[in-house]
Amino acid sequence: MKKILIVEDDITICEELEELLQNNGYQALAIRQFTNVKEQLLSASADLILLDINIPGLNGEMLLKEFRKESQTPVIMVTSRTSEVDEVLSMSLGADDYITKPYNPVILLLRIAAILKRTEYNGEVLTYRDLVINLPKGTLTKRAGGNSTAGETELSLTKNEMLILQTLLNNRNRIVKRDELMTVLWDNDEFINDNALTVNISRLRSKLSDFGYPDAIETRKKQGYLLVEE
Repeated sequence: MKKILIVEDDITICEELEELLQNNGYQALAIRQFTNVKEQLLSASADLILLDINIPGLNGEMLLKEFRKESQTPVIMVTSRTSEVDEVLSMSLGADDYITKPYNPVILLLRIAAILKRTEYNGEVLTYRDLVINLPKGTLTKRAGGNSTAGETELSLTKNEMLILQTLLNNRNRIVKRDELMTVLWDNDEFINDNALTVNISRLRSKLSDFGYPDAIETRKKQGYLLVEE
């Protein structure tokens, strides 16, 4: 049974989420005390986190930023904010998805299921130039003999970044259209979000650049992306 952690200070909404999740086969946990929240997130060993942006004494986006330094557990931001700026900021800080209140329970459940499905990697390890891409761990590793411009041997990718890279790797020498990538990310055309794709592509390019490949992903005619082999 998948474990989902709820970080929501509105007791009514929190209880509604707990009931919704439990009735749909999930183990639902909720944070009740909003002190040392990051430590609670790390110790919960959850499969997915529902995180409100507005929580007592904290900014959920900054909490996400700090959490991402230590964990790649999937996070969906659940918030009453409707600003596109907040959505882009959340995605750029490592959120896997973003949904606004009042949320549609069916859509929320579909997004949770899609993200959990994406995280169930099969243990495959891929290579790109002198990088080793470990899908289960979500990491890029510089192979012996390589020269990392970041001075590091390993970098972590978010689940969405890894999915984009994996899709490009599986379609070498072919332009992958934006619509294809968005379908892979959200697992359902209904949930396409162009801003989220742009943010994730930018983050992935930055991480590949840290390993010495600033031109690894080319944009072709604003319609898609090509992984450059050499």
